[in-house]
Amino acid sequence: MEASRRILLGGAAALLAAPALAQSYPDRPIRLIVPFPPGGGGDTLARLSSLAAQPNLPQPVVIENRAGAGGNIGAEAAARSPADGYTLFYGTNGTHGINEALYPRLPFRPDADFIPVAALTRIALVVVVRKDLPVETLPELIAYLKANPGKLSYGSAGNGTTGHIAAEMFRAAAGVDILHVPYRGNAAAMTDLAGGRVDLGIDLIPAAAPVMEGNAVRALAVTSAEALPSHPRLPTVASVLPGFEVAAWDGIFAPTGTPAAAVTAINAAYRRGLRDPETVARLRARGAEVVPLDSPAEFATFVAAERGKWAAAVKASGARMD
Repeated sequence: MEASRRILLGGAAALLAAPALAQSYPDRPIRLIVPFPPGGGGDTLARLSSLAAQPNLPQPVVIENRAGAGGNIGAEAAARSPADGYTLFYGTNGTHGINEALYPRLPFRPDADFIPVAALTRIALVVVVRKDLPVETLPELIAYLKANPGKLSYGSAGNGTTGHIAAEMFRAAAGVDILHVPYRGNAAAMTDLAGGRVDLGIDLIPAAAPVMEGNAVRALAVTSAEALPSHPRLPTVASVLPGFEVAAWDGIFAPTGTPAAAVTAINAAYRRGLRDPETVARLRARGAEVVPLDSPAEFATFVAAERGKWAAAVKASGARMD
């Protein structure tokens, strides 16, 4: 495993529920499977959150990127791993909300094969267009799309990803016709948008941030219900399309059957790290807000509710993967 894919978490071990396991866990590196390519929005947040947990575990956490199929490849690999506390999974609303409704046959069961361990963040998306597209505002974009039905394209991180579903929801709400161009990850989609090979995208702010900060694209609006502290000048999509709101989320999961003491230790490591003001500021700068769900039980309740919410969103969008 390349050194660049490692995050070393050092320091005092978190308190564990079972004394025997507390004395030995973790006694070797922990693998965190991230189902997205290196450099993308999900990968960035996984690494930032894990760095925040650094003082709370005595063993390294090795990030393993297994991208593809909207996160399903990585999720299947994690679900089939031993439930011993040494394999974790970076899950999102895609892997644990969208995909079950989008794919008729999943190689894993989001509710039965995983247990929620630690909630991380809630992430807004942003509407971005290529810099030379002749629009300056969201209303102008909608008018331009209506005047050019089927002539413009939008890029996404892949079929079934949050950006894909969000763009389909936007398409339906605005009454426009746009061609979908799926990529293998956020970074590739944003690179082609900056290069003018696609016309627009609706993607996670952490994924779009590099091209936004470099002024390689034009940002028009955010998908959160309210304006973001990190991007106060950007209006919301809801100000033009009332009721429109899309927010992604992420968290740490483990294969079902993972010892409770290991779950407690990992939860404590991440949640303590996410209380650090500098970490909060770094995440917020990327459009991600730490969610106030401290226990695995609270996170489990949240995930169960989100499954129903995203199933409804997928149905309303008309998206389907065969």
